[in-house]
Amino acid sequence: MTISVFLGLSGGVDSAVAAVLLKQRGYDVTAVFMKNWEEDDDEDYCAAAEDLAIAEEVARILDIPLLSVNFASEYWDRVFEHFLREYRAGRTPNPDVLCNREIKFKAFLDYALAQGADKIATGHYADVHQCHGSVYLGKAADQDKDQTYFLYAIGQYALAHSLFPLATLTKPEVRELARKHNLPNYNRKDSTGICFIGERRFREFLSRYLPAQPGEIKQLDGAVVGQHQGLMYYTIGQRQGLGIGGPGEPWFVVGKDLDNNVLLVVKGKDHPGLYHSSLIADELHWISTTAPSLPLSCTARIRHRQEEQKCHLSAFDDGKLKVDFEQPQRAIAAGQSVVFYQKDLCLGGGVIYRAV
Repeated sequence: MTISVFLGLSGGVDSAVAAVLLKQRGYDVTAVFMKNWEEDDDEDYCAAAEDLAIAEEVARILDIPLLSVNFASEYWDRVFEHFLREYRAGRTPNPDVLCNREIKFKAFLDYALAQGADKIATGHYADVHQCHGSVYLGKAADQDKDQTYFLYAIGQYALAHSLFPLATLTKPEVRELARKHNLPNYNRKDSTGICFIGERRFREFLSRYLPAQPGEIKQLDGAVVGQHQGLMYYTIGQRQGLGIGGPGEPWFVVGKDLDNNVLLVVKGKDHPGLYHSSLIADELHWISTTAPSLPLSCTARIRHRQEEQKCHLSAFDDGKLKVDFEQPQRAIAAGQSVVFYQKDLCLGGGVIYRAV
């Protein structure tokens, strides 16, 4: 019996080639274009319309059905409201992690299974392994494109029903396959930016939903060096957009004093204030569903595409986790994710609570 797979088809080259590979492997493929954000200006409308038009053309060329489904309501409730809460609290959230957990591997999965699908598939660069009744999340062959950092919060049930056809391919190989199959997006630029904001100006977008509270920019010794436009617009380690200059090395954000609405800065990208050897993480999720025995030595990333860093995990107060790195880490930002690895497997991760 042929296995039915619903594939998230976005208009990008990765999901298009995933469709090619699934067909070659004998799956019964149905493409699904997900609309996760209601357009609020002409720019959004044009971008979404272009994505849909390309997805329709890919589906036509590959002779697979294409459905369009609107998850905008689920996105607002499960992802965007959390995103706003985090910014109000002075943190720097990573909505792509939540989007994967709540939309692509929950809302989309529920929809696909209700429609009779056996599995879902996406164009993510990751791998999935099943062994002795458990499912494991593995890194992709293309280490530069590996997206397990954004997938660490997915549960066993979702992973067991998911396929990642690009697991063994590099990005150049994906583009070459798209070209060979005459797909219209074989050389289309990869999308960048937060999933629902796209490439538009972040500050302008955020100001629509959160009122800005301008305040002072200070050095660590308390000297005022400028004015910020609102703490929510800045993240630890940021250099661009501070609006302060002067002689010598450039300024970098080193912290936020939320009580006094002050942005703290230092001079020089390697200032000691930008480095910490440890962090505290909460909102932990382990791929195997049970936490590993602690203490544990492994590797970790505190941002996408970062080279894995050797670290040691130990229990902390209130169910939190302490991560001690062998080498000091630059610009640890509260609200971002820390993701753990052992060799080629992603163990899970958590949200950075604070640097220590």
